[in-house]
Amino acid sequence: MDSFPHDATRTSAGPSVVWFRDDLRIGDHPALHAAIERRSPIVAVYIFDEESPGLRALGGAARWWLHQSLRSLAADLEALGCRLILRRGAAGPILAEIADETNAAAAFWNRRYGLAERTLDAAMKVDLRARGVDAHSFAGSLLFEPWTIQTGQGGSYSVFTPFWRTCMAQPPPRAPYPSPDALTSWTGTLATDDLTTWGLEPDAPDWAGGLRAAWQPGEASAQVLLHTFLTEALPHYAAQRDEPAQNATSRLSPYLRWGEISPHQVWDATRQAQRDLTGPALASSIRFLTEIGWREFAYHVLFHAPDLATTNLRPTFDRFPWPPLDHEALAAWQRGRTGFALVDAGMRELWRTGSMHNRVRMVTASFLIKNMLVDWREGERWFWDTLVDADAASNPFGWQWVAGSGADAAPYFRVFNPNLQAAKFDPEEQYIRENVPEYGTDAYPAPLLDLGETRRAALAAYERVKSS
Repeated sequence: MDSFPHDATRTSAGPSVVWFRDDLRIGDHPALHAAIERRSPIVAVYIFDEESPGLRALGGAARWWLHQSLRSLAADLEALGCRLILRRGAAGPILAEIADETNAAAAFWNRRYGLAERTLDAAMKVDLRARGVDAHSFAGSLLFEPWTIQTGQGGSYSVFTPFWRTCMAQPPPRAPYPSPDALTSWTGTLATDDLTTWGLEPDAPDWAGGLRAAWQPGEASAQVLLHTFLTEALPHYAAQRDEPAQNATSRLSPYLRWGEISPHQVWDATRQAQRDLTGPALASSIRFLTEIGWREFAYHVLFHAPDLATTNLRPTFDRFPWPPLDHEALAAWQRGRTGFALVDAGMRELWRTGSMHNRVRMVTASFLIKNMLVDWREGERWFWDTLVDADAASNPFGWQWVAGSGADAAPYFRVFNPNLQAAKFDPEEQYIRENVPEYGTDAYPAPLLDLGETRRAALAAYERVKSS
């Protein structure tokens, strides 16, 4: 560990600890803003916690992104005159230790919405306040807090459209907080880890070359992507968003997942862009904001169903007759060797870049669940390990939505035919050939299964579950 200089005696003028988590940015950071408002020195901290009960360990692609993002955040803070302290271990004892070592008067962080995270945060507030530390959390990752959006009966929503209608009836989301021009850093001695010792980047083998080529994590990159999307792609978003060969989406999902950009920043910038839009372009912008709403919905569902990644939202589906797992077939799906071009293109894009076009995510998930009859949890775990934007809400929410066990108005009978989807959304086969270069040659594998036969078997199984 490296060390930075130290001090003694806690007073009301003591420093403010800002605990960074899934909000690795400086702009529109409510916890950081609160610390700045206190006008006291700041102790910026990130704790890599794989020990606290209930926290889900990050997948490989997410670990890679986290390394790059922390390096970017540290550089951004350094440019403003503030050091980022890195610690690894259980967050509760570490944060308390840092508060004691720095004689902190306050500790601020932005909220997370999983049950384990909420439980941890609540306990830490109690502990820190008992130590004389003014501990507070803030809304920095969602436009609407989950407990503020309720049905007329006071419950939570299970269908998106009425959920979003209720959100849109609320006061509009707040404006983003400005980015600071400078920060006053606490100057005492405090130990910090060397990021490279955390082993977040792959070593042998180094499989992250495609991720490095596809992405540049960090707050500055997020802002560039948002600006480019709003000025170039937004007018065509509604018409082209389902075509994987088109550069029509924002590509902001990993930046939102890691909090390198906030939903308030995206919302505010899009609303400003709408002032100059009319007709189809304006409709496209509304559709884009609705997609931000789907992210909100996933987190609200997670808040009310914390075991979203392991348990069917609809208990009826606990009786689904999954056959024994065919590990060879699962491996063929994972590596893009099913013989169905759009599925294989998506799975290879995922393996290479840590991402996949949203339309293709639905197709690959449907194929695994409803043609291969593989439990959705197998696919969710694979995406968790390989997606740079895998988060605790959107990833299992999406898998349950496709499976029909989740939050959806018309679930089980939706089966995406990968051949028809390819003909409709990649008619020139541009996306397929970019990701499956041997497509159309003898080197390409034969189809893994019969689409019609497996579809009928899946629907029959779903009907049995429904009638039971």
